[in-house]
Amino acid sequence: METEYDLTIIGGGPVGMFAAFYAGMRNAKVQLLESLPELGGQVQALYPEKMIHDIAGYPAIKGRELVKQLATQMQTFPIDVHTKSAVTNVTGEMGDFTITTVDGRVSHSKAIIVATGTGAFEPRKLAVPGAEQFEDQQLFYHIPSLADFKDRTVLVAGGGDSAIDMALMLEPVAKQVTIMHRRNQFRAMEHSVDLLKASSVTVKTPFLIKTIERLDNGQLDLMMKEVRGDAEEHVAVDDLVVNYGFIADNKALQAWQVTPSMAHHLITVNSEMNTDVPGIAAIGDAVTFTGKLGLIASGFGEAPNAVNQLMMQLYPERRSPLHSTTLFEKRTHQQA
Repeated sequence: METEYDLTIIGGGPVGMFAAFYAGMRNAKVQLLESLPELGGQVQALYPEKMIHDIAGYPAIKGRELVKQLATQMQTFPIDVHTKSAVTNVTGEMGDFTITTVDGRVSHSKAIIVATGTGAFEPRKLAVPGAEQFEDQQLFYHIPSLADFKDRTVLVAGGGDSAIDMALMLEPVAKQVTIMHRRNQFRAMEHSVDLLKASSVTVKTPFLIKTIERLDNGQLDLMMKEVRGDAEEHVAVDDLVVNYGFIADNKALQAWQVTPSMAHHLITVNSEMNTDVPGIAAIGDAVTFTGKLGLIASGFGEAPNAVNQLMMQLYPERRSPLHSTTLFEKRTHQQA
């Protein structure tokens, strides 16, 4: 039989996971749909070893550990989780949406929260001839395990927060770490740049990698050319980690029969996280509004807002309290 839910969360990254948990606190019947084989979104797929510093209560926490804690939190409630379940179509209206996933599964939901981030994603590749032959051997676009780089000589290419985070993560593990950026100024938060300057990481700016070849000793020879200059340098490394960001698209969402309005490939929402489709809210990196911050911490704040607004529309008679302690006490009393 096809199951009907109060809320369907589409997207199983950290923000979607927290939204599912909070919906459980509101006694909603919830399902969480994720297109990837495991929960965690980009954090789990691309940055599992990255230290995250803007989560309240955690001075620092690795991406994979954050996802693990969110999964444990979700187990408090009977949330139906379906991975490898990309949504191919949404039809209907508030109170009776029909959701179809790539495996042909059909479910019904009174309301929906979209937490798909920026959509399907893949790393921006190194645009150097022949680079693809080294991928997943000595050329990496993320760090699945720091132990793989123990006592290795590593160059990190990139200039944003994630690139600096990777270089600093590798510093105590690798034999030597170099970071290369095409600009003299890094595009990272000031504190991260200060930590980089105080570290043993060698900084090469402004350079771009022009050629990559394997040496007889098995290392990679990287020829770096100065940006807007004539200088050339060669560096031999065991591994190359490239962090040029990622390419994302939300074509799947745009193919739904019921699709919220978008601006610059992001879903437009109001202050209550509602889209222009009644019954569909959106949160996290998937949305845009005045003052929007692209932080996990911001998405965590948007999730309760979206859940509460939809639950008030679906069940106006409930008038549920908003504080977590009271919510749990009320739930315990109902179960007794």
